[in-house]
Amino acid sequence: MSSKEKPTLGGTRIKTRKRNIAAPLDPATFADAVVQIYLDNAGDLELVAKNIESSDLNFSRYGDTFFEVVFTGGRTQPGTIKPDEGEKHPYSVLDCEPKREAILPYVLYIQKILRRRPFLIKNLENVMRRFLQSLELFEENERKKLAIFTALTFSQKLSGLPPETVFQPLFKDNLVGKGLVLYFITDFFKEYLKENSLDDLIALLKRGKMDDNLLEFFPTAKRTAEAFSEHFTKEGLMALVEYNEKKIFEVKLKEMKSALTTQIAEETDISEVIETVKQRVKDAKLPDIEVVRILWDVLMDAVQWSGKNQQQNANAALRQVKTWAELLNAFCTSGKLELELMYKVQIQCYEDAKLMKLFPEIVRSLYDQDVLAEDTILLWFRKGANPKGRQTFVKALEPFVIWLEEAEEED
Repeated sequence: MSSKEKPTLGGTRIKTRKRNIAAPLDPATFADAVVQIYLDNAGDLELVAKNIESSDLNFSRYGDTFFEVVFTGGRTQPGTIKPDEGEKHPYSVLDCEPKREAILPYVLYIQKILRRRPFLIKNLENVMRRFLQSLELFEENERKKLAIFTALTFSQKLSGLPPETVFQPLFKDNLVGKGLVLYFITDFFKEYLKENSLDDLIALLKRGKMDDNLLEFFPTAKRTAEAFSEHFTKEGLMALVEYNEKKIFEVKLKEMKSALTTQIAEETDISEVIETVKQRVKDAKLPDIEVVRILWDVLMDAVQWSGKNQQQNANAALRQVKTWAELLNAFCTSGKLELELMYKVQIQCYEDAKLMKLFPEIVRSLYDQDVLAEDTILLWFRKGANPKGRQTFVKALEPFVIWLEEAEEED
């Protein structure tokens, strides 16, 4: 027999990596524990908050479940607002009265919880979004409670709650079509404006990307400025009505200015431009004074100004006045509107350094083209109300005014 050692298998021993075995989700046990805290403290939110803060419950894993218990008193079925099996308590947001004084304590309670566990803000956002997407499943008074709660969360500046992700679910066609969104947002506006200004509300709507979509809260058949004014006037929100009318007015002015700019750049026939302006004035019910202001702005914006050559600037401005005098004439149909045009010229010459010395020449050109009457120029010279650069312009215009007065005496 050979004394040699028997061969053995060689190689490196590979260590098997142990896997972390995740515990199965058990939201039911978590929900029951939170419900028990409510029941043990008879719904006293101060005591509930203290017990929750001192508990070792896994909020990072069951944050959505926690807020379901806060809002409805128990756990809801996945993806719905229907109650699931398990314990319930009668001290939820939806169990209280639809009044500010009843709901505010819940907002302050949540605020206290979030200070200790700021990561829960995402879970609050999830649950609120889900509930707002399901407004039709709530009773009318429950929807009102949700509206008041939502308004108070923003009024109390609940840390980190993004308005855009909360509000965007409201724009579901079925919710809007049934009128549910309109009444929800009306209750929201009324509650929010009790402690905040309209400017605060508009800023919030802008952050939520809703300030341009206010009419989209209305069912399609009622999506008009008249319906908006009628509804919110009836609800006592006149400040919101005035804001919306102003916004619509600004949009119409912008649209008209854009259309005019295009026509003037393309050197469209003046008669066609006049008809375009008249039609837009009629459709948008624009005041004559605003029309005169827009006309002057558009005409001057279309001028190709020189960087340094003052004479070229003067020639360009006067050429523009002469070219489009008929357009100005068509809408400066009274002494009041002519005076408004003079004020507009005065302000532009005051605010634009390259035009400062052109004021008397522009006025003289407008007079020569029969846009400004002698009486208007004399009235501005003697009693003009706008102070911007007035002393300088009065002095510059004085030789022309003297000439006008002497010509009047000769006549």
